[in-house]
Amino acid sequence: MTEHPVVAAPEAPADVRMRAYRFALDPTGSQLIALSQHAGAARWAYNHAIAVKFAALDAKTAAAEALIDGGAEPAAAYAAVRESHPIPTKPAIQKAWNRLKGDDRAGVDGVSPWFHQVSTYAFQSAFGDADTAWKNWWASRTGKRAGGRVGRPRFKKKHHARDSFRIHHDVKKPTIRPDGYRRLTIPRLGSIRLHSTAKPLCRAIGRGVVIQSVTISRGGHRWYASVLIKEPAVAVAPTKRQKKAGPVGVDIGVHHLAALSTGAIIDNPRHLKTARRRLLKAQRALSRTEKGSQRRRRAARTVARRHHEIAERRATTLHTLTKRLATGWQTVAVEDLNVTGITSSARGTLAEPGRSVRAKSGLNRAILDVSPAELVRQLQYKTSWNGSALAMCDRWFPSSKTCSACGTVKAKLFLSERVFQCATCGLTLDRDVNAARNIAAYAAVAPGTEETKTARRADIRPPTPVDGSPRRSGKTTTVATLPEQSRSRPKLAPARKFPLVS
Repeated sequence: MTEHPVVAAPEAPADVRMRAYRFALDPTGSQLIALSQHAGAARWAYNHAIAVKFAALDAKTAAAEALIDGGAEPAAAYAAVRESHPIPTKPAIQKAWNRLKGDDRAGVDGVSPWFHQVSTYAFQSAFGDADTAWKNWWASRTGKRAGGRVGRPRFKKKHHARDSFRIHHDVKKPTIRPDGYRRLTIPRLGSIRLHSTAKPLCRAIGRGVVIQSVTISRGGHRWYASVLIKEPAVAVAPTKRQKKAGPVGVDIGVHHLAALSTGAIIDNPRHLKTARRRLLKAQRALSRTEKGSQRRRRAARTVARRHHEIAERRATTLHTLTKRLATGWQTVAVEDLNVTGITSSARGTLAEPGRSVRAKSGLNRAILDVSPAELVRQLQYKTSWNGSALAMCDRWFPSSKTCSACGTVKAKLFLSERVFQCATCGLTLDRDVNAARNIAAYAAVAPGTEETKTARRADIRPPTPVDGSPRRSGKTTTVATLPEQSRSRPKLAPARKFPLVS
């Protein structure tokens, strides 16, 4: 059983937080069929809602173009059809679907329709997911959503999309509840056996938490249930042991999974490299099968199982490390890494092809196997749960090039140099431990102090040369004047060049 955080809904009060308990299921044969039916119903409902939305969008665009052909201004035409041709949302789609399916469960020749054999919440949650996907896409295309561009919602294809569905219940009359410590009762599915114990969930229910819903999904050959609960957001104070330990710097890397400022080194298990032989064997067997055959589906399930095993082992490693960090120190300091940037391809273009493309591809694979973004994400919520704090070091701070003893910054430091040697003070130290000590020194400067306020980004970020050549850090700085975390918002996605009619 693994605990995962869930972002609370915007209307949730500040003193309440959402939390999820994840269990591996051990269903019977009939329960496996029921799980697949519910996942198929949710997939159909999502596709149905997306199709209704796109049909309404096409009708709205056609109406606006008719007004434009009649001599109206484009802006006035789109404003005129905005109210007359709304995009249906979950309530409208669900109401139309209820009228369509009716309540006749006898069916034809005594055979009940398939949609009456699954929980109605599987349809409702899928309609809501379609609304979320549509809003994210529309906000991204209009430039109202920060971050990377969100693609157009796509239909979920059988045997390709992830099998998942969500079931709610009346919190005043709960029907989703643990049945002892080794079983979980779910409406329409009955009591399903668990691989692990549900004792933490039972204890939480005893403290007064409320179960909101359960999300059931399949990963590889396993089915999992994620039980969402609502509990009071209680502020947790650091323990005496955490206060005594103080801050710790964590340098996330590939050679080592993490290096701590205390000198401890956490080895990188390299889960993908360890299982690469079995994975390649399964992928080659899949490539030799014929498309659409049963043998290909069996081979695809084997590949999915290998990927799932790697993901679970990686998750276990990260959860073990993040819990150790969140419970062992008062402040955990990590770097704000740009994972998307450092794992970009080195292929270049036809005019200017890249160099060492194969080596860079292997490095990108190793970085993604470490999952630094997931490690930071887990620290963000686990530190609040365990009374510690998380300090994010500016991504432009040269933690590896800076001497942790005197503050001298090296002009160059190649990846092959695993030992940091300072020419000024003679310090000789493992480069990862040296970087971790610099990150810990950043955490020691409390945000909001005069040292932090007077520090400038220019002290750590090398200026851009006039000739446009890459930045090179050759300046000297001290650890005591490290800037606080950048609060600049990411750039909004640019507006797309097509009609905006919603």
